[in-house]
Amino acid sequence: MRMLRVSAGPYRFRARLEEQAAPKTVAAIRAMLPFKSKLVHCRWSGESTWVPMGDLKLEIDFENHTSHPAPGQMLIYPGGISEMELLFPYGATHFSSKVGQLAGNHFATVIEGNEHLAELGRLTLWEGAQDFTIEEE
Repeated sequence: MRMLRVSAGPYRFRARLEEQAAPKTVAAIRAMLPFKSKLVHCRWSGESTWVPMGDLKLEIDFENHTSHPAPGQMLIYPGGISEMELLFPYGATHFSSKVGQLAGNHFATVIEGNEHLAELGRLTLWEGAQDFTIEEE
């Protein structure tokens, strides 16, 4: 079982890659690692944070996708009607954008550090963008 180290602001998480459910997405994500960006709050999706990825494309289709991820279920939206983005939910989330509801590929699940997800959400909401890094263990 492959794992990720996720750093978001002052918090550290471990996440399990969902290789069985999303093999093409996991392969595309692994090819991008290490990934460094900024994590911001996404008010229109509810209790979640996100990384906007602009014109970047992974050339993947929908796979193990959802619009209602649980806290800690990491999603990647492969692009289409909105820009590509990574979603990092911390509470009740209905994944959407200014163009409407979206579905993202669930590629990893936080298994350590979950107790800090809500704190991270509050931090991004009130203090702004946080450093965000994903690395493979």
